[in-house]
Amino acid sequence: MGTNKENWMEIRKNLFFPTLTPYYTDPLVLVKASGSRVWDDSNVEYLDAIGGIVSISVGHNHPRIVKKIREMLDGNVIQHTTHLYLTGYMERLAQRLAEVAPGDLGKCFFTNSGSEANELSVMTARVATGEQTIVALRHAYHGGTGTTLGLCGHGTWKFRAQPPASIVHALEPYCYRCPFKATRGNCDFECAADVKNVIETTTNGKIAAFIAEPIQGVGGFIDPPVEYHKRVFDIVKSFGGKYISDEVQTGVGRAGKHFFAIEESGVVPDFISMAKGFGNGAPIGACIAKKECADAMTGKLQFNTFGGDPYQAMQAAEVIDIIKEENLINNAKVQGDFLKEGLLALQKDFPIIGDVRGRGLLLGMELVKDPKTKVPASDENAKFLNLTRQNGLLIGKGGLKGNVTRLTPPLNITRADAQELLSKLRKSFEMI
Repeated sequence: MGTNKENWMEIRKNLFFPTLTPYYTDPLVLVKASGSRVWDDSNVEYLDAIGGIVSISVGHNHPRIVKKIREMLDGNVIQHTTHLYLTGYMERLAQRLAEVAPGDLGKCFFTNSGSEANELSVMTARVATGEQTIVALRHAYHGGTGTTLGLCGHGTWKFRAQPPASIVHALEPYCYRCPFKATRGNCDFECAADVKNVIETTTNGKIAAFIAEPIQGVGGFIDPPVEYHKRVFDIVKSFGGKYISDEVQTGVGRAGKHFFAIEESGVVPDFISMAKGFGNGAPIGACIAKKECADAMTGKLQFNTFGGDPYQAMQAAEVIDIIKEENLINNAKVQGDFLKEGLLALQKDFPIIGDVRGRGLLLGMELVKDPKTKVPASDENAKFLNLTRQNGLLIGKGGLKGNVTRLTPPLNITRADAQELLSKLRKSFEMI
């Protein structure tokens, strides 16, 4: 009989889809967590700087959420109802979400995931406009369902069996690898103008919607200048389209300025999709939309079996309250600024770091073989991922070539956590 790890890997090999593979050459078994820390089956402690997949916003097992779950269990609170019955939990969550949403966004729909939230946003935009075409961006990622994979701008995530339907892609606002050879802060936003060109040349002149992440997540935390989204918003509106802001990774204050990252651009979108940190690990997503968009669905049936169940709805509502009451958006900015300064200092010492980018506690480092040629250092980033694990730090990776290190610690990390994170990164770079 082998160890649990060996047995579990054998089960995965025999019973799981081959797409479900763990991080690390020696898979990690995680068994408990608290705040910004997790422990493996040998009781080794790690600083968690990725939070699952950008999913832990207020810390693992936040005492306030744990207390609420225990109270609900002790009170035999019903676990599943759907929207067909009233419990107060879903209704309370809708109130909290409407309070933090920008402008006149106020109609909510709860799902299990960000993929489903984006599916609903796209479908509603199509119903509201009577048009079919959606404009997305290259290097984007919006989920793992049919339509959202069509929106995806990564060949590595696409399958032959999943053809895109009425979807076109504009060039990405990737300042480090600008397709127009411009530099950040010294350009005419040609990438925004490309959205107009794509609409004029690949559609009938009218679109249902444009969808974008304020900062591209899976794409490697590609962070355009904040003005980009306002310019694109104006273009989208001139062609009759709705604007969908995919805040699955950037939402709930992670970018360090507002509850939703799109607000920094001065844009009030027609839809915001969210999940991940919204539930702090609970399987819940949401779409919040303008009234006229949501009301376009009148007369049809659409619901989500598990969306807004009491336990998930409670946890998401608590997340919103904790973020507000513990001033975590400001903490994301303060600690994020400190971390970014530290990453820039590392870049000076380690030329493998080609670019440092991101906002708040959504930070990325793009690793390259040479800072002049910018050839992606994909293998080196995979090695770096394992080295940080050896040094007690869990990070993520992304980018089309897998050469971007992603850092998304909980919003309530302390200065000591941030200092430890930088120290462990430095130690790991010294080992490459």
